[in-house]
Amino acid sequence: MSPSVLPDGDPVPADGALPAGIVPAADRDFGVYIHVPYCRVRCGYCDFNTYTADELRGHRRDDYPDAVAQEIALAQRVLEAAPRPAQTVFFGGGTPTLLSTDALGGMLSAVRDTFGIAPGAEVTVEANPDSVTPESLARLAAAGVTRVSIGMQSVVPHVLAALDRTHDPANVATAVAGARAAGLDVSVDLIYGAPGESLEDWRASVTAALALEPDHLSAYALIIEDGTKLARRIRAGEVAAPDDDLQAEMYELVDDLTAAAGYDWYEVSNWSRGGAHRSRHNLAYWRGTDWWGFGPGAHSHVGGVRWWNVKHPAAYAQRLSQGISPAAAREIPDEEARLLERILLESRIREGLPLDAVPARQRGAAAGLIADGLIEGADAVRGRVVLTRRGRLLADAVVRALTE
Repeated sequence: MSPSVLPDGDPVPADGALPAGIVPAADRDFGVYIHVPYCRVRCGYCDFNTYTADELRGHRRDDYPDAVAQEIALAQRVLEAAPRPAQTVFFGGGTPTLLSTDALGGMLSAVRDTFGIAPGAEVTVEANPDSVTPESLARLAAAGVTRVSIGMQSVVPHVLAALDRTHDPANVATAVAGARAAGLDVSVDLIYGAPGESLEDWRASVTAALALEPDHLSAYALIIEDGTKLARRIRAGEVAAPDDDLQAEMYELVDDLTAAAGYDWYEVSNWSRGGAHRSRHNLAYWRGTDWWGFGPGAHSHVGGVRWWNVKHPAAYAQRLSQGISPAAAREIPDEEARLLERILLESRIREGLPLDAVPARQRGAAAGLIADGLIEGADAVRGRVVLTRRGRLLADAVVRALTE
């Protein structure tokens, strides 16, 4: 939860206190996101808030865990009225595994000591396959990590080159085997629609990923974000923009191959081996529960309030060292905005959206969506909006029909 461009918002007090009248509900699930903003190389398609070594003037990577620990202490003061153990913890980035296992374990210990970690909690670390070893994965498991999400993206060399990915595809299997030996759940992440990628290239990547028998697979369509190297190359005519029709074929292919291998879709871009292996942390985002995002550029949501931290690691650490909240701004979405977000997010998941959550004037749109093959008729009769596969490809159109 750390995009590179921060929205505008209202100012946040120096102590980070929530607005008057906002009291977090003690019975709502609470998640923790820890952003690790470091990468060896900036991928051409990525617009997340990440930094390579030469972009870190005024900041030492080794000091980062201490800054996060300071924000965790601040969060304890802000949330003192409603202490809740973390149901999920997610280390994202960037490449979290560029930090030592001691650094990652230390931040996890700070969460545990401050909030507690619920029994059976899901604790995930994102990893580049070149940045882990069987030994480091075993140490992460010993520190309390339960799940690793490995950025595979593709097995085809020219596709990886188009994405500026530098890892050796052969290292993915080594990373998966190491995670398995450490007793960790394994997720594999793929991206489709890169310049020059064919349907058969994509088939090779999905087939290779499924051959590793991960517990979970994510497959994301490449989106061209303004300001990225890839966007500039497309504008210059150096490479072609993603083809929407080809991306749709690629989505249908991954959905067919995962189903044949025994995986169930549970969110538009995610499949798992049964419900026990779904990403509980990401489901918490889609269901709108509470989470605190630690780190530069990280976003948080507690009690209906949203805020986001300053972007650069040096500015983030400096504010915390001065006892000042690192939050750059915040907002309290109004009822209309919250409803739109709920429809947008909950319609993406397999359980769908309660039809009675849709404004009364728009519920009649369900009949047209059924007729167009975009939502499941049987589920609609039971009072839920559940996307068909065609609906997953046209999810934005479904949201528009239910909100406009």
